[in-house]
Amino acid sequence: MWLNTLLLALRSIRRNLMRSFLTILGIVIGVSAVITMVTVGNGATLAVQNQISGLGTNLLQIRPGQRMGPGSGSSIAPLFKEGDAEAIATQIGGVAAAAPQSRTGGTLVANGRNWASIITGSTNAWLTIGNWTLAQGREFSDAELRAGASVCMIGETVRRELFGSSPALGESLRVKQISCEVIGVLGAKGPGSFGNDQDDLVLVPIKTLQRRITGNTQVNDLLVSMADGSDSTRVKASLTQLLRERRNLADTDEDNFNVLDTKQLADTLSGTTKVMTTLLGAVAAVSLLVGGIGIMNIMLVSVTERTREIGLRLAIGALEREVLLQFLIEAVMLSSLGGLTGIALATGASIALSSLMGIPYLFDPTINLLSFMFSAAIGVIFGFFPARRAAGLNPIDALRHE
Repeated sequence: MWLNTLLLALRSIRRNLMRSFLTILGIVIGVSAVITMVTVGNGATLAVQNQISGLGTNLLQIRPGQRMGPGSGSSIAPLFKEGDAEAIATQIGGVAAAAPQSRTGGTLVANGRNWASIITGSTNAWLTIGNWTLAQGREFSDAELRAGASVCMIGETVRRELFGSSPALGESLRVKQISCEVIGVLGAKGPGSFGNDQDDLVLVPIKTLQRRITGNTQVNDLLVSMADGSDSTRVKASLTQLLRERRNLADTDEDNFNVLDTKQLADTLSGTTKVMTTLLGAVAAVSLLVGGIGIMNIMLVSVTERTREIGLRLAIGALEREVLLQFLIEAVMLSSLGGLTGIALATGASIALSSLMGIPYLFDPTINLLSFMFSAAIGVIFGFFPARRAAGLNPIDALRHE
């Protein structure tokens, strides 16, 4: 009986292909929209997490001023000193590395080409904290760091723009008013969290930047990498206490610096994208209900068209539950076909959008399965009333129907 009922449902669907397609169109759109929104949203969340983690390992960024952003007062708050990073690295437990950082813009000249870039002064710990790798060359030696030698490492963008296909190692690069030797090329990182090009930079020893480029001994900010498994709350509390002592702040004075935990930033941004993904998915799911109403309407029309057929089946001995099952299976098959079509369309759309937006494509079997099950459930819910109406027809009245 089940096989015969299934074949009857398929035959009815095939008899009216265009109407069947238009019937399931709402289900197709709803399922594909929900899956696409959730998949792209999950990819965007992962992209944000990857970009934030690319800034550094368990990174704390310390800047002068009481808070981040405009009006933070960083222009009047005293800057840091190189010794602050050394004190943090040696006096606070749970710190894997600490590095001072000073930055300035400038024009680079090499190989007959000019390029405006960011000049960063720091130590080798800066590479460890920022998860930087060396594609070519070496790090600074201790002697070069102490003496402020004229050496530098360059990012992939600077290498490409100034040297092209020519080798960069050992070449001379003019950084503002000084000429330095390229001793290393940093591995490419790509765009940062805020769309900036992370590879567009030159790294020099911080003493080189201070003595020969900026002309001062101040440090713009401090970068701290916490050891794996360390308590970030305790580390930040110890760090705050140490900096307050080094900056001679009284107990009643407010902090004139702020500590940014990139993990908290990543969690906040990830939470925001997840909320938006859920909201968009919920809005898209409304079209599934619209598709269910469409199935119910078409099934009611089908019952009206096939009234005499139903009457004939009932007259020759078909049970009401068999007629009910026939129309219910037909509705479920329509919605299930719509669900499968929607999953196929969503997969293609998700891959295309992920490639276009530059985010990873994440196949989520859970959302695909839930969407299919929901579409099938819609067939049961919205197909039951037409099926119940067909099963409740009086055989005599049905046979008289014109």
